[in-house]
Order: sequence, then C-alpha cells, then structure tokens
Amino acid sequence: MRQIACLVSYAGTHFEGFQKQPRGRTVQGELESAIEKVTGQPTEVHGSGRTDSGVHAHGQVFSFYSDASIPPERWPAVLHRWLPQDIVVLKSAEAPSAFHPRYAAIGKTYRYSIWNSRVSHLFSRAFVYHHPVQLDVSRMNDALSHLIGRHDFTSFCSVRTASTKSRIRTLRQAEVVEEPVPYPPSTGRLLHLYVSGSGFLYNMVRIIAGTLIQVGEGKRNPEQMRSILADRNRQAAGPTARAEGLTLLSVDYGELDPFK
Repeated sequence: MRQIACLVSYAGTHFEGFQKQPRGRTVQGELESAIEKVTGQPTEVHGSGRTDSGVHAHGQVFSFYSDASIPPERWPAVLHRWLPQDIVVLKSAEAPSAFHPRYAAIGKTYRYSIWNSRVSHLFSRAFVYHHPVQLDVSRMNDALSHLIGRHDFTSFCSVRTASTKSRIRTLRQAEVVEEPVPYPPSTGRLLHLYVSGSGFLYNMVRIIAGTLIQVGEGKRNPEQMRSILADRNRQAAGPTARAEGLTLLSVDYGELDPFK
C-alpha cells in the first residue's frame, strides 16, 4: 500500500464543503467515489482541513492509500475522467507513511476577494463578494497590522468552534491589495485580502473580512482591532463575510512537502 498525496482545486459553489456530510454533495465524497471507480475498492480520503459550504480552493491537499499499480504521478490524469467539472486534481506524488495532510501542515494561506462596485461582477460573481459601498484600503491595512503575531482569536471565530479547542493562532501575513481590472477601472475595484498563518479557526478568515469591511466603510476605527482581540468575544467583531469570496490558496508543509 502506498500513500498518494494530491493537490486539488475546486469551485465550492455547489458543495457543502470539503468534508463528507450526512447530506449534500462534498469534495471528499466526489474524490472517494472517483478513486473507487478507478481501483474498484472503497477508499478513504484525508484532507488538509475542512472548508465551509461555498468556499473554494486552489491548493487543497488530500491523501489516500492504494495498492493500485498506477504510478504516483499519474493519478491526476487517471482521476480526470471520473471527476466532475468543478474539481481538478493538479498533481500527485507518493508520500511517506508518516505524512498526514492535516497534521503535517505548518501553515495555510487564504484569499478573500471583494468586488467593490455599485454593480455586480457578471463573470466572477461566484468567486467574489460584491460590496457596493466604497472601501478605504489604507484603513483596512492599518487594522490588519494589529492582528499580525500570536493572539487569542476567540473574537474572530464562530461560536460553533469546539469549546476545548485552543483559540491561539499565529498570523504571519495579512494584507489587502487592489488588483488591476482588465476593463475601465471606473466600473469597480477588485480587492484581495491575503492572510497566512499557522492555522485558522472556524469562520476566522470570513469574520476578519467582515470586520475589515466595516473598517473600510468607516464604521470602525482600525485601532479597534486591538480591543476586539482583547475582548475574546465573538460579539465584539463584525459579521461573517459571505462564503463565495473565500479561497484556500495553499497549504505549507515545509520540508515535508510531498510535491517538492
């Protein structure tokens, strides 16, 4: 039996998240179904983490064990036939038995995308959050500066987060950047919030994004991020931003990266 690690992208619009659920379509369920069609054997897939319903991924990582004679690097081509159009396996490699896509991860990078315009974005509306009120990027980045470092992020996680789970995380990078648009810029602005850290709590990035939007509108001062962290109370932060704007970009494994 070999452990096969895979890098996968998916559009999360029509999924109930990555992890299998009692009801609804999931990425894990589709992957396991495709692998079983190839090998003829039920196969359990382990992911680097769960993503919420409607959230996308450019670089999610999963692994599974198989005794199939398929070369490790050939799995993307083999699975392509059996996977739906909203899932693409990008690359694969054999991983050592000690590797685990979730527990070996030392960091993740997410992007939250905002179409800042009075009118919606026709071609990207499934992948960006449309916000019609003008946002001040400078104020948003000032606010983010207070979140960099190791903190208790209780205020920025869902109340559904397990009570026994530590809320302490390290945010290594956080920045809002404006991406040039390929048509007259007067139609709107495309803003990306990039966050990289040791790990993220349930809804953490979306709550940070929702709070930042309030800062960008002028409803909150950037310095309030300090008091929100100190309060350790979900009610102190802003709303949970909509799922369609969030994408998992990459998972960091350092020297254990199976794709190096």
